[in-house]
Amino acid sequence: MSTLVFLEHHGGELQKGSLGVLGKAATLGDDVSAVLAGGGVRSLAPEAGKYGAKTVYVLEDDSLEPPTPQPRVDVLAKLVQEKGFDTVLFGNSVLAADVAAGLAARLDAGLNWDLVDLTSDFVGKRPALQDSVLVDVGWRSTPRLALFRAGSFDAGESDGGGTPAIEDVSVDFEEHSRSAKVVSQEAEQSSGPSIEDADVIVAGGRGLGAPENFTLAEELAKALGGAVGATRAVVDAGWYPYSAQIGQTGKVVSPKLYVALGISGAIQHKVGMQSSNVIVAINKDPNAPIFEFSDLGVVGDVHEIVPKLTELVKQKRGQ
Repeated sequence: MSTLVFLEHHGGELQKGSLGVLGKAATLGDDVSAVLAGGGVRSLAPEAGKYGAKTVYVLEDDSLEPPTPQPRVDVLAKLVQEKGFDTVLFGNSVLAADVAAGLAARLDAGLNWDLVDLTSDFVGKRPALQDSVLVDVGWRSTPRLALFRAGSFDAGESDGGGTPAIEDVSVDFEEHSRSAKVVSQEAEQSSGPSIEDADVIVAGGRGLGAPENFTLAEELAKALGGAVGATRAVVDAGWYPYSAQIGQTGKVVSPKLYVALGISGAIQHKVGMQSSNVIVAINKDPNAPIFEFSDLGVVGDVHEIVPKLTELVKQKRGQ
């Protein structure tokens, strides 16, 4: 088994999702490599060794920033063809999904997506029937391509991690690969961690009653050092931005603590947060579906409970 992991970087940092996939790959075999392509990536290569990469292939090219998928498809295709990798793994993101799909088309390779696990004998695990069951999926040929659901693996340093070998890569890009350009980027102004990286998420639903009541979630999240999430219903109603939406049509998260305020727990939302380590739900409806999969449930009015909870957290943390 020779595995190549696509490492994504933004803002001078390796992304948590791809590092989690790299760590998982390191548990399946010793022959694990990673690839970094873009501007300023050479300095990031040694960090990949901590997560299990034995070799890091680097294409340092400032013209690849901001990132577009096709040049990265060229890099991966060359590595697979020249180095003989039989497995290529990706952590899910908008960029990684585009790269994985492009590489599958380029190499006429099989791509399994939305996986949450992979065994040493190349059986992928993918949720089905609205995440109520896991099904086994496989590949008929190599190279095998796999795209993992966000939050499937923790980005923990590997026990066998060390200093990787770093090899430079040069690629003759396809003519069409540089046709698309990113003309501008706008960074969302926010304080605190993003919901993808946060260890604590406080999410609000229609039970908050009005958009201005999202201050309840924001204040509690601030006290806990976490991020604010939202359900599709409140996003569709214009109460909160789409970037905070959690669920089947939003983001999939797996924090250590998930606090749900006024959220009924419909299956579409459950899909996005059910892998959280601890789920706490506060809802005045004792029959709300979310209580069926919460670790701790509080039946009551969020407008009365949350301010008191926030104050207690502040006192406990000396805020």
